[in-house]
Amino acid sequence: MSIRPSKRAPDAMRPVSLERGVARYAEGSCLVKFGETHVLCAASLEDKAPGWLRGQGRGWVTAEYAMLPRATHERTRREVTSGKPSGRTQEIQRLIGRSLRAVVDLKMIGERQITVDCDVLQADGGTRTASITGAWIALHDCLAWMKARDMLKGPALKDHVAAVSCGIYKGEPVLDLDYAEDSSAETDANFVITGSGGIVEVQGTAEGAPFSEEELLQLLALAKTGCGGLVELQKLAVA
Repeated sequence: MSIRPSKRAPDAMRPVSLERGVARYAEGSCLVKFGETHVLCAASLEDKAPGWLRGQGRGWVTAEYAMLPRATHERTRREVTSGKPSGRTQEIQRLIGRSLRAVVDLKMIGERQITVDCDVLQADGGTRTASITGAWIALHDCLAWMKARDMLKGPALKDHVAAVSCGIYKGEPVLDLDYAEDSSAETDANFVITGSGGIVEVQGTAEGAPFSEEELLQLLALAKTGCGGLVELQKLAVA
């Protein structure tokens, strides 16, 4: 029997769906679901680059991340009321931005900026990994919107990118942690991997005893399998 609360096999993802075109006014959008984690990703195009990039002939891709007050079991205060995003929020939105820029040729979009807003509607673990996976769809459709209007200098999207969480739960490496697993895992890690298998970022933390190099490689193997499946779903979604 599976040791996981969800009864999934160690290498099994939660059900994943990618629904495009859900935000009427955005140049690209996607509602991504990793099980009970639901994130709305919307890409917006601005016809100007950030001030520090002007005159350099290239653009920028960035992201913002937020959780709705009742995305979790108890209401969380909107960060706008405190005047600034939390350290966690800043860290996650920077991660999403880095992940997207890893697969974009910024020179091809000209002096413009694309911002992908990732708003968590419901959280059950893995909100950052779901955000990255859905943000790629929103970005893809924004770039397609630009291409249809002859706004690109050439092919701008170089590859897919997706992300998944892995962890050591009750001594066993498992893929795609939900909240019940994430909250009690001995080790928690997030992997961002491109369609060609390149590693963009690895975030790993031991909550108790340090994890071994062998365990890290086991988690990486699980992540490659998970991200590979997510990329196939991305391909089906945009086909």
